[in-house]
Amino acid sequence: MIVVAGESLIDLVPQGAAAPLPALLPRLGGGPYNTAVALGRLGSPVAFCSRVSTDAFGEALLGGLRAADVDVSLVQRGPEPTTLAVAAIGSDGSAGYGFYAQGSADRLFELPGALPESVRALALGTCSLVLEPGATAYEALLRREAARGVFTLLDPNIRAVLIPDAGAYRARFAGWLPFVSLLKLSEDDAEWLGGVPEGPEAVVLTRGGSGLTVRTRAGVEVSVPAAPVTVADTIGAGDTVNAALLHGLAARDALSPAALSALDAAAWTEVLTFAARAAAVTCSRTGAEPPYAWELTQGAAADPAPGHSSPAGA
Repeated sequence: MIVVAGESLIDLVPQGAAAPLPALLPRLGGGPYNTAVALGRLGSPVAFCSRVSTDAFGEALLGGLRAADVDVSLVQRGPEPTTLAVAAIGSDGSAGYGFYAQGSADRLFELPGALPESVRALALGTCSLVLEPGATAYEALLRREAARGVFTLLDPNIRAVLIPDAGAYRARFAGWLPFVSLLKLSEDDAEWLGGVPEGPEAVVLTRGGSGLTVRTRAGVEVSVPAAPVTVADTIGAGDTVNAALLHGLAARDALSPAALSALDAAAWTEVLTFAARAAAVTCSRTGAEPPYAWELTQGAAADPAPGHSSPAGA
């Protein structure tokens, strides 16, 4: 089983350009939440570990997890409100966000007891590793599970508006790297952090319409192009990449640092190509709507459109 830990929230996605303000459509979201849903839709055994509100938004979020066959037994509940993220969609489909997270449920996440022995991997990232006091609990989960040999994926998915002290965050981020098996970064993340860091067994860099690149500690470097698609928006694209990477590695029995370092260029090309195709499906749809396994096995990575390469992660 793969455990995804971190926030769930409601994305408020603008519809059209009505004056003076567009209507906002609530969509289920949050980086870790989207990753868990994507894993479930791909058919990977997955559980979500978080604190979710008992409000109507929280109930809808749990419903979305269950619909994707995500185990919710590790979800904590609380009466605090659900975090809201107001999206702003650019002309190229890229998304920026403003967050309403003060006093929200996920911020009160507490370190759970030992995860089940069946857990093969743990994925974390985004707002949950920034907003205290929950961030400290998620960090403790990362360190504890890595120390007992669990494969870990980290996607920082930097939201600078939530980081009051950039220097302190960068130092904290560097402290996580010894506990990370696979690091996934966007080009924007890498620029904000001051470069692509070393330390994990492998680093996957998403380069928008230019595709994906992996660099491993064993010396492998592979790049694949983005899959061509007409982009509706990029919400959830990077989260879909996380899920597709974990799903593809699990299929190759590579969810361990040793197995990861043993993957050759051909295997990485297959894994990254699968991730690019999965992200293209998500980009072809409004909001975070990752693909089901059948859409990829039938080659339905959205309708190709010449000249429209999907961003391969955000």
